[in-house]
Amino acid sequence: MTSSLSFRPIDAGWTLQASAGPVPDGFITDAAAAVPATVPGCVHTDLLAAGLIPDPFLDDNESALAWIGLVDWTYATTFTWAPDDADRTDLVFEGLDTVTTILLNGREIGATANQHRSYRFDVRDALVEGENELVVRFRSPVKYANEQSVALGVRQRPYPLPYDAIRKSACSFGWDWGIATYTSGIVKPVGLESWSVARLAQTRVVATPDGDGGSITVEVELERAGSAASVPLSVHVAVNGPGLDDDALPGTTVVVEGERARVRLDMPAVERWWPAGYGEQPLYVVDVRLHGDGPDVIDATHRVVGFRDVRWDVTPDEAGTPFTLVVNDQPVFVKGVNWIPDDALTVRVTRDRLRRRFEQALDANLNLIRVWGGGLYESDDFYELADEQGLLVWQDFLFACAAYAEEDPLRSEVEAEARENIVRLGHHASLVLLTGNNENLWGYEDWGWKLRLDGKTWGAHYYYELFPALVAELAPHVPYAPGSPFSPGAGWDGEAQTGPHPNDEQHGSMHLWEQWNREDWHTYRDHRPRFVAEFGWQGPPAWSTLVRSVSDAPLTPESPGMIVHQKAMEGNTKLSNGLIPHFRMPEAMEDWHWAMQLNQALAVRTALEHFRSWAPHTQGAIVWQLNDCWPVTSWAAIDGDERPKPLYYGLKHAFAPRLATIQPRGGDLAAVLVNDTAETWEGELLARRVGFGGDELARFATAVSLAPRETVTVALPGDVATAGDAASELVVAGVDDVRGSWFFAEPRDSALGAADVDVRTEPTAGGTRVTLTASTLVRDLTLLVDKVDPDAVASDALMTLLPGESATLVVRHDGEGLAASVLSDPRVLRTANELVVS
Repeated sequence: MTSSLSFRPIDAGWTLQASAGPVPDGFITDAAAAVPATVPGCVHTDLLAAGLIPDPFLDDNESALAWIGLVDWTYATTFTWAPDDADRTDLVFEGLDTVTTILLNGREIGATANQHRSYRFDVRDALVEGENELVVRFRSPVKYANEQSVALGVRQRPYPLPYDAIRKSACSFGWDWGIATYTSGIVKPVGLESWSVARLAQTRVVATPDGDGGSITVEVELERAGSAASVPLSVHVAVNGPGLDDDALPGTTVVVEGERARVRLDMPAVERWWPAGYGEQPLYVVDVRLHGDGPDVIDATHRVVGFRDVRWDVTPDEAGTPFTLVVNDQPVFVKGVNWIPDDALTVRVTRDRLRRRFEQALDANLNLIRVWGGGLYESDDFYELADEQGLLVWQDFLFACAAYAEEDPLRSEVEAEARENIVRLGHHASLVLLTGNNENLWGYEDWGWKLRLDGKTWGAHYYYELFPALVAELAPHVPYAPGSPFSPGAGWDGEAQTGPHPNDEQHGSMHLWEQWNREDWHTYRDHRPRFVAEFGWQGPPAWSTLVRSVSDAPLTPESPGMIVHQKAMEGNTKLSNGLIPHFRMPEAMEDWHWAMQLNQALAVRTALEHFRSWAPHTQGAIVWQLNDCWPVTSWAAIDGDERPKPLYYGLKHAFAPRLATIQPRGGDLAAVLVNDTAETWEGELLARRVGFGGDELARFATAVSLAPRETVTVALPGDVATAGDAASELVVAGVDDVRGSWFFAEPRDSALGAADVDVRTEPTAGGTRVTLTASTLVRDLTLLVDKVDPDAVASDALMTLLPGESATLVVRHDGEGLAASVLSDPRVLRTANELVVS
């Protein structure tokens, strides 16, 4: 007899208590006073809900709550159970953060030490009829990591605590943009799974296009109950999706041999899945059902797939080695952002929150998100939304900026998590690259590791041997690179890395950090990389976010709370050093805040326009970073309260489908037009040298025609490209309403006068329509609308207007329309002008 698999959540009645460690005086530790716990959840969210701790994101509560990571915590609950006719009952934890001992009715049934994988325990013999007690004891992650670092041997890393010695999100120990939380908790669902005969232990699905049609391949691995080893089994696979008829494609059944089965379905016609900006995202549902010796379904699952092929072209050329993403034989210029966990308390990240972030990304003209190796393998929601919305995903394996031991117990855990996540993620249409690590190949070469490691392992086995072997075994259709940055052709011979330097700009992917750390952002133009996987510039969060999270009085750039919320080494010094070549240092706090936000946007926009102007030599740029995990001065475009910073609009402009930019070329100037659309772009390129008063000093016009995905460079004649008075002139060039500008002098050295802007408003659906008309030259006009309404968002910013020109945008907000007088307030209407005019 067969019976269906069933899952019973264990999500009620949980309590939390501190069981050992430096608990503050008066804190609840006895079992009788344990606090209610939410599962899934974590210690911080439970203590917050109980009113026992302040918000860790405010002021300097981070340091006041550091004790949480030094404490052992215990989760406990009871549940009732009655014997059934199932062959097996497993206790399944989808995710535990991180080091635990698990007891059922006082009996130890297992232990865990890896946040990045799930766990399953056969508990049939430990269950009792009636009430059962489940206890999960968490070790202090800080103490465990320190112990493991000693046991494995201390290795190189940029931060004090040995996040490299524990399989836990590295940034939970703090980063140069992140709060140290040292979280613990049952962070994903837990429950009892009852089953008989067999279950689908692993299901791998691949959708392969072929001309107008395609095929679905399903490979399953089974786990059998001990008493059912000889029961005949079969697997049935069916597909539903656009253009398919159930009668024409009824599905396929195969008999299981041993513990494996492979099913293939051929389809004469399917629709291709495309990245955002290149086409639609049709998806197909693949149903997989396991049958026993009768008609009953004993286990079932499904995968949602898209038909596309993907590769990275690394064929050497005369300039080096490209790193060009090709989807469905179409080269794709990658417009990317790096992603960190969207909340330092990751259990609070919901599908709706991810959807909001992805919608912001699409609105900013992005097409790829790189999941950085110091964070997490994200939730299924993340990859499902990416599939639906056409956002490509580059997923790092979770290794970042450190040397990692290759010995057990770490080695076994690394393989287990890699296997599980390759299988979990491999079917997603959005997944276009798996990468071995973040910056570790580079670190080994340039950061002094070789000397200090003195022969210790550092992770090369994972990046050059284990991961490529596992990808080849479990998801051979997914491209793999050993690291980021990485130069194709490089390798490991057992003693040293071979081939080009990992961060060679003429080979593969590159990270550019010298600009932020030591150089002016104009020096981005000194580089012509094949692909930029990381670069960025810092800026403070939105004003509303800042004053909500930091209560310093007075609030200054160097006040105590501001320093707590600035995690970068010498971060404020670098902000100042990066501003002064362009603007003088403001004295007033709100002026400082605007200047640093604007400089961040200008730095990244300048770099992106430069990189795009060199396509197809350069075929992608991934900005550090899209999002924040708490309120902080950082490289993010969207701050920890989900508000866009001016940088966000810099991305939106620089990644526009059609771009006009003016770039230096061989000592002269050129207008570069970029057409990243599927349509031909034709028109008249008009370039003018104008004075700040609006007077035209020289003009050049020529007809242009750009094929789809083409970049065209047009040299500008000397009378347009050469200033008569550098301090008071600029060049504007573009086609129709797509325009770029070039200023001959830095703002601080220019004759830029006070901004004179007329503001007109009218109510519109969902907000206020705003028309801005300049009477003088206005640079980078931006409305900081969160100062009016913390939930308000402007549709555009960073607008440069010549005298007499107008721009229209929409401010989205609830309630009645906003008055023009409110938006013209000098605290709200900001430009580069007032940072120049004394």
